[in-house]
Amino acid sequence: MRSLVFPGFLRSARHVIPWAGALVMSVAAAQGAIQVPVVPAQVKAVGTGFELEGVIQPVKQSTISAQASGRVATLAVKAGDKVRSGQLLISIDDREAQTGVQRSQAQMAQAQAEARNAQANFDRTRDLQSKGFVSAAALDTAESQLKSALAGRDQAGTGARQSALAQGFTRVSAPYDGWVLQTHVEAGDLALPGKPLLTLYAPLPIRAVVQVPVSRSGQARAAGTVEILLPNDAAGAQWIRPVARSSVPTADPVSQTIEWRLELPSEAAKTLLPGQQVRVRFAGGQAERMVVPGAAVLRRGELTAVYVVAGKGFALKAIRLGADHGADGVEVVAGLIAGDRVALDPVKAGLNGAQPAPAK
Repeated sequence: MRSLVFPGFLRSARHVIPWAGALVMSVAAAQGAIQVPVVPAQVKAVGTGFELEGVIQPVKQSTISAQASGRVATLAVKAGDKVRSGQLLISIDDREAQTGVQRSQAQMAQAQAEARNAQANFDRTRDLQSKGFVSAAALDTAESQLKSALAGRDQAGTGARQSALAQGFTRVSAPYDGWVLQTHVEAGDLALPGKPLLTLYAPLPIRAVVQVPVSRSGQARAAGTVEILLPNDAAGAQWIRPVARSSVPTADPVSQTIEWRLELPSEAAKTLLPGQQVRVRFAGGQAERMVVPGAAVLRRGELTAVYVVAGKGFALKAIRLGADHGADGVEVVAGLIAGDRVALDPVKAGLNGAQPAPAK
């Protein structure tokens, strides 16, 4: 089969091919003119230390559990509600508790009647014994009956108070002013002693909790300054210092970390929520470290690299980073030597024909 070629197409192709070649040449020329500013990797004195992720926690947080058995009659709050000390949170069906109160009240009335009867019998026996009509043994018996009746009355009173207390357990109230973090039951669920009903927390005081690896515990204790990075939409992120700090004296056997608790000033609670993550920095003294500007670092997945001047162009070098020192740059642990010139714009440096800009 012969291929068909149309004359009109040949005439069009003769005009298109030279135009495409000119476009490629113009793009290449434009790429060759790309000038990328460079800076030398240098060793400078920076603050030593390390940063870890921390979590905001309320200092006062309680999981309120049931102390009585029964169906949840009403759930008066939901997650996110603000509550006052003594406010009713949950009520449990108290019909069984009411029956116990009525039974104990009846027993109390019976015990009181028996105590009055025993007291009257003792008084009569004592009067008769003083006149010689009854023996001393009869008086001893009356006295024993009186003591037994009084003990029964006290026992009935204790039972009545216990029944009233058990009925009070069917009304769960807030132990302090705070916020409902989470509810664990719904109306109609069965409440049992020890079963969690809801979680409550107080907005103040608040703290940041950070898990410090055991290998860095000595460095953390020796840190001169501990700071927490707080997000602030109006003024940007800012570092603040805790008003108090402490650490748990034992290490977690699984994660091999030690828990540090950093109590924050009350002003910090206005911008933080329980469960929010923050950066915690343990800062020490000064040390000589090689640093490069943070803008020069190229991050692509697990690759961390910079473009280094090589001849008239750039070569990509993988590096390993250390701590981020903010305006002072990012610490480079491995991959560079002092004097290496790195591109400030790694995106432009990766283009074909990119060249280091001449020093000013």
